Amino acid sequence: MLAEARKPSTALVRIDGCDINDASDCYVIAEVGSNHQGSVELCQELFIAAKEAGANAVKIQKRKNSTLFTSDLYDQPYENQNSYGLTYGSHREALEFDDVQYRYLKQCAREIGITFFATAFDIASADYLAELEMPAFKLASGDLTNTPLLRHVAQFGKPTLISTGGATMDDVQRAVDVFGEYNDQFAILQCTAGYPPAWDELNLRVIETYRSVYPDRVVGLSSHDSGIAMALVGYVLGARIVEKHFTLNRAMKGADHAFSLEPEDMRKMVRDLRRARLALGDGIKRSYDVEMAPLHKMSKKLVAARTLPAGTIVGPDDIAAKSPGNGLAPYHIDALVGRMLKRDLASDELLSLDDVEDVWTARSAKVSRA
Repeated sequence: MLAEARKPSTALVRIDGCDINDASDCYVIAEVGSNHQGSVELCQELFIAAKEAGANAVKIQKRKNSTLFTSDLYDQPYENQNSYGLTYGSHREALEFDDVQYRYLKQCAREIGITFFATAFDIASADYLAELEMPAFKLASGDLTNTPLLRHVAQFGKPTLISTGGATMDDVQRAVDVFGEYNDQFAILQCTAGYPPAWDELNLRVIETYRSVYPDRVVGLSSHDSGIAMALVGYVLGARIVEKHFTLNRAMKGADHAFSLEPEDMRKMVRDLRRARLALGDGIKRSYDVEMAPLHKMSKKLVAARTLPAGTIVGPDDIAAKSPGNGLAPYHIDALVGRMLKRDLASDELLSLDDVEDVWTARSAKVSRA
């Protein structure tokens, strides 16, 4: 029994003039996150490398740290190999760009020709990004249950990507209902909020679940694994957006570098995703011109297995299937066996349906001539 083909989705999200749907190439986001280490120059290098690797967009993160965290967490000591400050608050502040730097990066992205946007972690940051006229928004998994932020960002009317790490389907449905009340331009991203998660925690088939439950939504994958293969699996399952953390060097200081893609990996992932769209095809089985020569050489035709005189009643052992396939295809063999040859055949000589006749026909003709 043939498996039922998955119906193409009619869902569409448009980011910065780029249509994302089932017919489009996968939209690839290089998640710079905090891998810029607080350096606008390094961030610019990452933008350039992402563009050269073929990514559609680059993304960083925006927080108003002084009001986002409780005072206890903000002042908590944060001394480790990845720390940029003695407290968690000072660490986060060191990784935050100011207005001048954001506007500079926006101009850089425009000149490079890559879409630039950010994750808003709080309402103040969302307002700032809206003021900058960012072409899209990202909402992190931790804010899937943050109804006030979801509602606030939705009302900007911008395309928004919503990650769903750590969520239940009830959490996802609530977010879809809240956001969709104000804005239809959003995508749902399967995500496992581990950094990185174990392979058996990726649960990529949730992509199929989302496509089934939300047929009018573009579905994507925000994957924190350290390789490129799972993005391709996600695309085949129906993800049309893939977000991967991005770095220039996995050995650099910072918590996210180790599971991020380096430029060559990003390039290969983008290449394979582009190829996948073409390779999947339309599901209609057909032959191609490129197959003709190989199949001519490899396929078989029916020939005489030995010298056969006219009048031979053809048996299975009188026929052989041999290459090249420039004659009667072997599936015609039943139309030859049990019939009489009308002419002499040499070994390996081509057989055709015109070379045989029914035995009773031949005998009737012989009687008539007598």
